[in-house]
Amino acid sequence: MRDETLIVEDLTLLMMDDKSGAIAGEGTLYYTLGGAVLVELGLGGHVTVDENDSGLNGVKVRSVEGDPLPDPVLRAAQDKVAERVRGVQTLLIQIGTGLRETVLDRLVERGMLRRESRKTLGVFRSTATTAADTSHKKALVARVRAVLIDGEEPDDRTAALIGLLLASGTLPSLYRSVPWSGEVYKRAKALERESWAAAAVNTAVLRTMAAVSAGTAVAVTSVS
Repeated sequence: MRDETLIVEDLTLLMMDDKSGAIAGEGTLYYTLGGAVLVELGLGGHVTVDENDSGLNGVKVRSVEGDPLPDPVLRAAQDKVAERVRGVQTLLIQIGTGLRETVLDRLVERGMLRRESRKTLGVFRSTATTAADTSHKKALVARVRAVLIDGEEPDDRTAALIGLLLASGTLPSLYRSVPWSGEVYKRAKALERESWAAAAVNTAVLRTMAAVSAGTAVAVTSVS
């Protein structure tokens, strides 16, 4: 079994409700998961960006030559970046689309999640993915709390997780362990701004929300 979890796996655990299996920010999840993989590639020195080279789709992301990565999720993303230089917003979609089930499968394999067959109304059968071993998630939450509440300096991975949680709009879902406040927001926002991938996720999520709001407004006006 793989030893260290990926940032995208840790992020999914933090966004998931242990009992229901619902994932916060489901509607824009592909942006968030794609951003988590790009963050990991960036921290490992496998991709690079030039803050001065930006277009309509955000900063341009370039692959750094090196040996293929052993992890299949990271390797697939590395190959995608290597195809040609693209804006980060485009890569969020291309890398993140379809990644949800892959990540859940990996977490089930690790024993952190379980899949259960359920019946709805005693007739319709469905499969639910819920928490199994929560020890790793509890450790993650403790690290996030230590940074946002106790003021500890984060390591690179924890800083990335916090930045992505805020960027995706899902950080408040941890309110039971990390009470929401203005200070928590400011600390998390600072970490988000330090990560080009997290900042890109925030932009993508806000664009999607704006588009949905505009569509709703048009629909209401048409009905009226």
